[in-house]
Amino acid sequence: MTLPKVVRGRAWKFGDNIDTDQIIKHAMEGVPGRDTWAGGVEQGDILVGGSNFGCGSSREIAPVAIRGAGISLVVADSFARIFFRNAINMGYPILQSPQAAEAVEEGDELEVDLDEGIIRNFTKGDEYRCEAFPQFMNELLRMGGLVPWVRKRLEERRRAAASSG
Repeated sequence: MTLPKVVRGRAWKFGDNIDTDQIIKHAMEGVPGRDTWAGGVEQGDILVGGSNFGCGSSREIAPVAIRGAGISLVVADSFARIFFRNAINMGYPILQSPQAAEAVEEGDELEVDLDEGIIRNFTKGDEYRCEAFPQFMNELLRMGGLVPWVRKRLEERRRAAASSG
């Protein structure tokens, strides 16, 4: 999957401490009050979470479940470290922005510039900052994750060694 520089979609708002069990149980249907959530998501929508998003057990499938539901990326106040690492390894963009997590409301139309670390809320006319990923992480995300990124690096090294030998 090729990741665009700018992502635009409708916001789905979740609270604090959304754990990996809730995420993978029919893509967030384990969250109280969200029994039919996955049926309302449109391809490209954006999930906005509170603090400690993705906590709980180390389920590598959690970012895949969210992506499979159609969510293009997750913005949260903070992430559990293992969820953060799993998402990046799988090439799934997640951004930390306490400001956006607080201000965005469900249904807001958002645009996220991944290179600049800017989240624009077209519904409210607001703009929030998040820490942009370093260039190598953006490349890793755009290539689809850690495995394709490492394969490319190994192939480049193999070619360089063959041409110099």
